[in-house]
Amino acid sequence: MMQELAVRDDLILALNSGSSSLKFGVYYRGADDEEALLTGSAEGIGHSSGSLHIRSSDGKILVGRECIHESQTEALATLAAEVRDHLHAAPAAVGHRVVHGGPELRTHQLITPQVLDQLRAATHFAPLHIPQALLLITSAQSIFPVAAHFACFDDAFHRTIPEVASHFPLPQRYFDAGIRRYGFHGLSYESLVHHFGEQLPERAIFAHLGNGASLCAVRNGLSVDTTMGLTPTGGIPMGTRSGDLDPGVIIYLLRHEKLGADELEDLLNHRSGLFALSSGESDVKTLEVSMRSNDPHAALALNVFAISVRKVIGGYAALLGGIDLLVFTGGIGEHSNHIRSLAAGGLEFLGFTADKIQIVPAQEELQIARHCRRMITKIR
Repeated sequence: MMQELAVRDDLILALNSGSSSLKFGVYYRGADDEEALLTGSAEGIGHSSGSLHIRSSDGKILVGRECIHESQTEALATLAAEVRDHLHAAPAAVGHRVVHGGPELRTHQLITPQVLDQLRAATHFAPLHIPQALLLITSAQSIFPVAAHFACFDDAFHRTIPEVASHFPLPQRYFDAGIRRYGFHGLSYESLVHHFGEQLPERAIFAHLGNGASLCAVRNGLSVDTTMGLTPTGGIPMGTRSGDLDPGVIIYLLRHEKLGADELEDLLNHRSGLFALSSGESDVKTLEVSMRSNDPHAALALNVFAISVRKVIGGYAALLGGIDLLVFTGGIGEHSNHIRSLAAGGLEFLGFTADKIQIVPAQEELQIARHCRRMITKIR
């Protein structure tokens, strides 16, 4: 059992839960920053095929095998056993990426019974994410009972956006009830701010493009606007999510298709975006292969996605009064030359040149570890 292992005071376990994956990293405090001892992920959770990959600090593959997990908690149990076998120690702190905490939880913090109660009360803001986060936190607390557990909220970075960006054009009572723009991918964006440090210019646009995708306008290191809104479904089209829609579309689906709330939620989150436009495929690499084979549906899906990104870049350039830096991150942002070229093309009239574009890997687990180190130092 993990609780029988000696706790190593300098170890932090960072957990990054996705819709069908669980990424993790075990970190210790290096000379200048957090250093990874182990990193890895369980992929394909809930599917008939899955995998488990773990690397050591020098990049050596320690584990690489097919591994089917029915749930996030099952995947966590497997990862915890691997941590035990390779490190023979338990972490002093566990950091959890929590997508949404509702209006009351907007800062990274120690998980207490009160915080868990607040998370449960906020379930209606993110019914697809908060219940899963609660299950994973409860499981991790059971596996690592001595560790301090911290919630790192993916919307915390965006609490600096002004009211003009956070308000939807609805009656004030809805804003007061928490219906507002929260924004997400905040841990990824925080890691970019940390990456550039003092070299980050005044006006930057960050584009986190993956199966979930968003953009953020950053002025002097602070978020001033972002594409995702109340939930991670909003903004630009994504792998299987619709992004923003004319409200009339929702009314049509309710009135004429007679969709219930659950059916509508499933449609907008799991059967829209690139998946819908291409008639059944959401993976950009696969779509690019199909496009080169003259598949018009694949070409349409990729063009809609990339042009949506370009529109936001142009809009944020107007908001910021120009662009000093454009950063692509996330799986698509880092690896798809085609999407980056389409998204950044045609912006020369703004004085935007290729030397202002950078590609930086997302480092969410590392950012979680940084926050946990800061917070555990304060409570000791």
